[in-house]
Amino acid sequence: MRSTPHRALGAGAIVAAALAALCLPTTPAAAAAQPTAQHSAAATCTPTQVVANGGFESGTSPWSQSSSTVITSRSGQSAHSGSSYAWLDGVGSTHTDTLSQSVAVPSGCATATLTFWLHIDTDETTSSVAYDKLTAKIGATTLATYSNLDDATGYVQKSLDVSAYAGQSVTLSFTGTEDSSLQTSFVLDDIALSTSGGTTPPPTDATRTPAAPSYTVNLSSDTSGTVWSGHESVSFTNASPTALSEVYLRLWDNYHGTCDAMPIRVGNVTGGAAGALSVNCTALRIDLPSPLSQGQSTTIGFDLGITVPSGADRFGHDGAFSFIGNALPLLAIRDGAGWHLDPYTNNGESFYSLAADFKVTLDHPSSLLVPATGTSTDTPGSSGRTVTTATAAKVRDFAWAAGPFTKISGTSTAGVPISVYSVSGISSSSAQSMLSTAKSAVDAHASRFGAYPYGELDAVIDNNYWFGGMEYPGFVLDLVSTTALTHEIGHQWWYGIVGDDEYNSPWLDEAFTDYATDLALGKTGSNCWSGVSWASSAEKITNSMAYWDAHSSRYSTVVYGYGKCALHDLRRVLGDTAMAKLLKDYAAAHWYGVSTTAEFKAAAQAATSTDLTSFWSQHRIEG
Repeated sequence: MRSTPHRALGAGAIVAAALAALCLPTTPAAAAAQPTAQHSAAATCTPTQVVANGGFESGTSPWSQSSSTVITSRSGQSAHSGSSYAWLDGVGSTHTDTLSQSVAVPSGCATATLTFWLHIDTDETTSSVAYDKLTAKIGATTLATYSNLDDATGYVQKSLDVSAYAGQSVTLSFTGTEDSSLQTSFVLDDIALSTSGGTTPPPTDATRTPAAPSYTVNLSSDTSGTVWSGHESVSFTNASPTALSEVYLRLWDNYHGTCDAMPIRVGNVTGGAAGALSVNCTALRIDLPSPLSQGQSTTIGFDLGITVPSGADRFGHDGAFSFIGNALPLLAIRDGAGWHLDPYTNNGESFYSLAADFKVTLDHPSSLLVPATGTSTDTPGSSGRTVTTATAAKVRDFAWAAGPFTKISGTSTAGVPISVYSVSGISSSSAQSMLSTAKSAVDAHASRFGAYPYGELDAVIDNNYWFGGMEYPGFVLDLVSTTALTHEIGHQWWYGIVGDDEYNSPWLDEAFTDYATDLALGKTGSNCWSGVSWASSAEKITNSMAYWDAHSSRYSTVVYGYGKCALHDLRRVLGDTAMAKLLKDYAAAHWYGVSTTAEFKAAAQAATSTDLTSFWSQHRIEG
């Protein structure tokens, strides 16, 4: 992504009704965003229960309550056990009661489960409207919601999976709300949060798994191209000697909504059991029926619903034009560090995935053009509709757009078919300019790093993009800008072909792509390192997005600017010929693979007899 000054986005209304038929996991627990990879727990588990005074028999401590009458033994309700209980609401007028306690969920166990006994009685007579509600939360995220529609005689035990919170200190809270008339009482007792079960130790090998993913997707859109529904399946192999008992799907675009109104909805999972949603509902755990040994393969499938929010974003619609990036659920990666379940960042990218094969079928109104990753073919659908089938091999993601675009096409000198899709308001001369830029850029990058392997290339142009530009395999979003489009096309190599962990090592794609952009545009980067001024001793080119999200004003300057200048400096140390050979050889060695800072440093050192230790230190390149 071409960095521009960050601004907040209005995600717009989420059209939840269109996706009502898609079921969510039965226990949609959601974890707070983790700043680093989520590591597997240790093998040793000491079962424990961490809620204090969960039966309310020892007074009110350590509970916090909205009034002194919430924890009670008064008449009108009864305890599940003992004599005390928590009684929220039951007033019969507009009212809110709260109950909370801070807990530390220990690590080292496979399972953490929140249980409580709940009794609901109500004077509401409706059988369809939830007027009064009880919400159970952990941190800021809703675990479950109950209402007057759940009234029952006596207590019912509830059980919620909160395993994603292992090793965290969080606030457990219950909030009861009543409307203006007819009481509903929410009565809680015997609350517990228990851990149990030993876990498999984290893998000690660096094998990235699940490997060789293959995605098959069939979706149909509404008349506007903003709501899509259908089915997705993914086949994969466990490449690691450590058995695979679960996988995670990244539902990245749930960042653009809320856990109560998710733009990306998954239901009816086959080939596994849907577990907890975590990382602000951007990660969904799928438990496999049995552990998958090394070399074994399996397939999971699920119904999928996508609602595109309003906004000229990489996932959003600008009027009639929809941009659908990062919308397909993708498999997370497990390696020697455990599962990589990093949070979404709007400041840059969080995306880390292995090269995969995609076959995506998109059924849409014929009035909409649908550029997409891969090579596309159109066939007639039902009355007034077209079926676009896009196939792509060895790509890390899949994106598409939908709208009444103006399309122009051409072919680069090296034979790459290129199409430019423009929204209304983009002049024909600007579109032609972007087509010329794309032709020259794709050939320039290919001559330096290896032939472009993805067949056609689509560029979708809209001057309203707040972010400047965004890369996907064979598909980019961009402003009318020669530099920005050359940059985004450079990402076809740096991250697209030569992958990396974009959250933890953003310089490996952004700095390398900005360096490639300079070369393609004839810029030498002379003296650019002389302008470097560090903001603090903690600031480094190789910092992760966790750091840059906390220091967002410096992200572009350091990762893009200082990063590419460091590579220009390295070229001056090695010499032009040696640097060109280094990058071409490095790309070939990591073609469809994953690059790390340590691997690049080793390759650079092998290309020269000069000791580069002081170079890395001076340029603050660590790893």
